Amino acid sequence: MSRFFTTGSDSESESSLSGEELVTKPVGGNYGKQPLLLSEDEEDTKRVVRSAKDKRFEELTNLIRTIRNAMKIRDVTKCLEEFELLGKAYGKAKSIVDKEGVPRFYIRILADLEDYLNELWEDKEGKKKMNKNNAKALSTLRQKIRKYNRDFESHITSYKQNPEQSADEDAEKNEEDSEGSSDEDEDEDGVSAAAFLKKKSEAPSGESRKFLKKMEDEDEDSEDSEDDEDWDTGSTSSDSDSEEEEGKQTALASRFLKKAPTTEEDKKAAEKKREDKAKKKHDRKSKRLDEEEEDNEGGEWERVRGGVPLVKEKPKMFAKGTEITHAVVIKKLNEILQARGKKGTDRAAQIELLQLLVQIASENNLGEGVIVKIKFNIIASLYDYNPNLATYMKPEMWQKCLDCINELMDILFANPNIFVGENILEESENLQNVDQPLRVRGCILTLVERMDEEFTKIMQNTDPHSQEYVEHLKDEAQVCAIIERVQRYLEEKGTTEEICRIYLRRILHTYYKFDYKAHQRQLTPPEGSSKSEQDQAENEGEDSAVLMERLCKYIYAKDRTDRIRTCAILCHIYHHALHSRWYQARDLMLMSHLQDNIQHADPPVQILYNRTMVQLGICAFRQGLTKDAHNALLDIQSSGRAKELLGQGLLLRSLQERNQEQEKVERRRQVPFHLHINLELLECVYLVSAMLLEIPYMAAHESDARRRMISKQFHHQLRVGERQPLLGPPESMREHVVAASKAMKMGDWKTCHSFIINEKMNGKVWDLFPEADKVRTMLVRKIQEESLRTYLFTYSSVYDSISMETLSDMFELDLPTVHSIISKMIINEELMASLDQPTQTVVMHRTEPTAQQNLALQLAEKLGSLVENNERVFDHKQGTYGGYFRDQKDGYRKNEGYMRRGGYRQQQSQTAY
Repeated sequence: MSRFFTTGSDSESESSLSGEELVTKPVGGNYGKQPLLLSEDEEDTKRVVRSAKDKRFEELTNLIRTIRNAMKIRDVTKCLEEFELLGKAYGKAKSIVDKEGVPRFYIRILADLEDYLNELWEDKEGKKKMNKNNAKALSTLRQKIRKYNRDFESHITSYKQNPEQSADEDAEKNEEDSEGSSDEDEDEDGVSAAAFLKKKSEAPSGESRKFLKKMEDEDEDSEDSEDDEDWDTGSTSSDSDSEEEEGKQTALASRFLKKAPTTEEDKKAAEKKREDKAKKKHDRKSKRLDEEEEDNEGGEWERVRGGVPLVKEKPKMFAKGTEITHAVVIKKLNEILQARGKKGTDRAAQIELLQLLVQIASENNLGEGVIVKIKFNIIASLYDYNPNLATYMKPEMWQKCLDCINELMDILFANPNIFVGENILEESENLQNVDQPLRVRGCILTLVERMDEEFTKIMQNTDPHSQEYVEHLKDEAQVCAIIERVQRYLEEKGTTEEICRIYLRRILHTYYKFDYKAHQRQLTPPEGSSKSEQDQAENEGEDSAVLMERLCKYIYAKDRTDRIRTCAILCHIYHHALHSRWYQARDLMLMSHLQDNIQHADPPVQILYNRTMVQLGICAFRQGLTKDAHNALLDIQSSGRAKELLGQGLLLRSLQERNQEQEKVERRRQVPFHLHINLELLECVYLVSAMLLEIPYMAAHESDARRRMISKQFHHQLRVGERQPLLGPPESMREHVVAASKAMKMGDWKTCHSFIINEKMNGKVWDLFPEADKVRTMLVRKIQEESLRTYLFTYSSVYDSISMETLSDMFELDLPTVHSIISKMIINEELMASLDQPTQTVVMHRTEPTAQQNLALQLAEKLGSLVENNERVFDHKQGTYGGYFRDQKDGYRKNEGYMRRGGYRQQQSQTAY
């Protein structure tokens, strides 16, 4: 042996040379295998010789096992990956398969996989729950398996007609019965020798002998080839090994080969064996069910989550004989708080431990400072009970929270020497030294703000049409009482910023409520009662108007953040509008200039702004100011998204544009049901206001081609009404307004009045106003006045003159009102007429153009606009506007002098520029 291969001592090299034969390198190629020196351990290890068939079939069965495991856990993506690898492995074993035939276990996995995929495909509910990757893989794998199985269609058909139970199938059944033993688990998917060696045996003896002979020859060949490569084994050992392995293979084959029953007795015995096996399996199953029923009688079972159980011992309270001091209690408090937020922590048990700690502290007279600190942590733990932001507190937790905050406020009011604040560090806390003021870290304002948010969340997640909502709404009195107590506390000890924040909370619970007591006192002052009773009635509570004025003015003066001040202004305007103080509300809105930059505010503030504008428009309508009402409601109603803009729900079409997270955020912004504004009332107010403005305008400009629309939504409702083939009595609110508009167009105010004010409309809309009779009276007056104007516009060309007394009787208006309306129309040049005072007559001037003249005027206007457009295009092509510049009023104006379209000559400017 060459000296370059030797390692170690000379003695080792000599012994190796004596026991080895030198292998000569073949001439002319580098492809010969070079012998390597192996260690003694490696020499002692016995090598297992396997045929090519065994190696390929083992690779296939390993992949099949992985596929079956993936099928059990419904991992279709894994099935797809392994199926592709299985196809490649089968391609590598193609030469062996051509010689031996398609293995039975391969046909079986193809058939089972196709059936499994068809079951998944038909399970519609299961497909919906699949994730995206699995659903995509299911579709792909289903197409691939159907295409792939066409080559094995005859094999799969014969397998399904006569599915033989091979040894590996029996192993699977045994495994299921024994609930998964480890030995049978390895043979689960056909890894056993039977899967490798079983062959469909038609003739019992001859073909099995041929098969065994062939297998022995292959083993001998493979062993000979391995012996040629192995340099460390002698000829005698290889012969004995091959003989042993041949014997083993033969015994193994004879053990696992499936023998076909030859006689009727064998067939009967096999059938009886199968029946006995099925009976045993049925007995085991029934026995297991009986055991489960017995266990269930003992008590209810609870479903537990999978995974390793997290056994966490509750932190024990103090051992016997421990002296309870401030340091010990604080240490125990910190020990409990350390488990807060960790996985497996029982939040309810943590709250109970903190409450128990409060009792221990009070029993041992450790002072109010320790109790206040523990109370802060109890309230914080109650808020953390629901880790999800969207979920709301349960009723029992909510009641605990309210009680705990009230107890905390009682302690703070009873002990004025206790100072709490979030700026107090834990190191500088004073919990036991009574000689100095007690200092505790914690913010009572933050707890109250979180309490208010939790109350809003509870109201958002409760069905508004249930009794449960009413029960929860009763808790608002407790919430408001707590806010008032915190307000009194902070007015004494809080900073300006904290006072502004608590004032805003008080405003948000006051601004939307109608003050019926103040309204009654305003309408009917108690004249018959004595002065003391009057004083007592006045001192019962502060008027909401006075309260809002005081709180808002403090915020206007002291607040440094724009958001709190903006919210306070909007709530103040809303409250003024709700109580029909139109001019104060309008002036405050105009002075605040909120409409200029409200688009930069956050969504909750924008929702509050929209609610305020709507309430402002309704207030203007109640005052009879239809134009102001229409202008205030125009933006909200013209968008078609009033429900969404007011935070009262999400539209279906907008839900499709959002993903799930955005939808959750939007739902958290919705205002509770008791703050909602009636959308049908809102739309009715808008349409009636539009009717009172639009119908007289349409009558005045009937022949005007360039007539503009005041309200597009109102015109849309009119077009919808005109398109109806059959006109019946109106049913909905919109149909009532459309029918009233048609009657007003004809000057028939009584019919218009009957459509707008009737029992159905009263129940839907008008009875919802605080002063419903006053609103109805105003509405009748408005309908009479606008019907009179519409009548004069429509029929002025028919009359030479008309008596004002006749008009007064026709529209049931007093004479001064008729005189005032006609005078305004003449002054505004809406009506070409004059008043004859002695006879109280309106004399028409007949200056209205005829139909032919109207058409000529329209043609002249269109031609003029055409010429102007042509000039503009021509100048634009030349790259200049010919020394003209655009003026908003007079069209194109020249620099030095110009001719206006009306024929007026402008004097040349004398000033030199």
